[in-house]
Amino acid sequence: MSVILGRLARQRRLFALTTVAMLAAIVPASAQTTIKWLHLEANPDRLATWEDIAAAYEEAHPDVTIEFQFLENEAFKAKLPTLLQSNEAPSMFYTWGGGVLKAQSETGAIRDLTAAMDADGGAWRNAISPAAVDGLSIDGKVWAAPQQSGLVSFFYNKALFEQAGVDATAIATWDDYLAAVSALKEAGITPIAGGGGDKWPIHFFWSYLAMRELGQDGFAAAKGGEGFQGEGFLRASQKLADLGALEPFQEGYLGANWPDTQAVFADGRAAMMLAFENTATPSNQANAATDGKGLASDNIGRFAFPVVEGGAGLITDDFGGLNGWVVTTNAPPETEDFIHFLTIENANLLAERNSTLPTALGSDASVKDPSLADSAAQMAKATWHQNYLDQDLGPNVGRVVNDMSVELVSGGVTPEEALQQIQDAFSMEM
Repeated sequence: MSVILGRLARQRRLFALTTVAMLAAIVPASAQTTIKWLHLEANPDRLATWEDIAAAYEEAHPDVTIEFQFLENEAFKAKLPTLLQSNEAPSMFYTWGGGVLKAQSETGAIRDLTAAMDADGGAWRNAISPAAVDGLSIDGKVWAAPQQSGLVSFFYNKALFEQAGVDATAIATWDDYLAAVSALKEAGITPIAGGGGDKWPIHFFWSYLAMRELGQDGFAAAKGGEGFQGEGFLRASQKLADLGALEPFQEGYLGANWPDTQAVFADGRAAMMLAFENTATPSNQANAATDGKGLASDNIGRFAFPVVEGGAGLITDDFGGLNGWVVTTNAPPETEDFIHFLTIENANLLAERNSTLPTALGSDASVKDPSLADSAAQMAKATWHQNYLDQDLGPNVGRVVNDMSVELVSGGVTPEEALQQIQDAFSMEM
């Protein structure tokens, strides 16, 4: 794992070495605190923002060093459990919340942040969306400091849709969506950029279909003990299998990781992708595309995941992330202060430069990108926000959901077989 140190910090530390050597006989050296920050990030522009924030904190706190570690998504998930049980544990790390966070809270490896949130009359807690705090709380304790929320929706290439004679504004139901996929195929256009190699991008489809079939109450009942073999889940699984039967994804999608998938859409090699809220931003397009440019902003449209006829779910039921920062048990006490600096004091900067939707109250005004503002507007009207299922259901059940989503769309299992495996994993957690 490569360690990336803030540029300004490196310069300051070189100067500090000289200064300390000159003054050591006069002034006792103060202890240097190192905050190890583990994150996953590939976009160089976003990396620069993180570095600038860390450098600003180091400037104001010369006795603190921020040490970066950035891992690719799957490497992060694979290595984090081992890191938490080692002497190389980070001070703070990225989280999606849900069952994974719950499992981490039970290991003793991470720190309860409730006291920090409630200090000074609850100043930190009161600066954040209450839903975000609740989403990262377990049994009344806050286990992660919220930073941003997210929304998964469909993004489409307007030129390719026009070429195929497809009107995106007319896609209201799942049947409408399948008709659009068929029309694109008939026009010789790959309908969807798919990421079967990482698996979790395909679970977006299964999760949304299940939400649209069952609605919030039905979904809550399933997670509460009823399980995942009911008729609603069966219908959702069959719909995903039906989509797969249309062969809507690019050739080789089963081996495609997320950067591959993003490139397929950004290069104009597929008409749609089901993806994160920042998909259409210029920086994300430039970073994703093989030509370093990507699709023009005015060539990208967005629409919500459609409803299913007869389903209990609403078009205003949203699916996406709730992300924040976890502090490990042995992290230096300055870690919470840095996270507050990062998530509250720099919320507007992150919204503007990193194209995020911060959870800090009032930061939405700094969301300048039109596509992000559109996602923010949809989220403001949400009747239910469901976190990613591979996080919400915990690592074991989540892995099976991801696996079965890919197996369903590729025809590897029947809906009944997929649900049995999900249910088996869920039963082991009960």
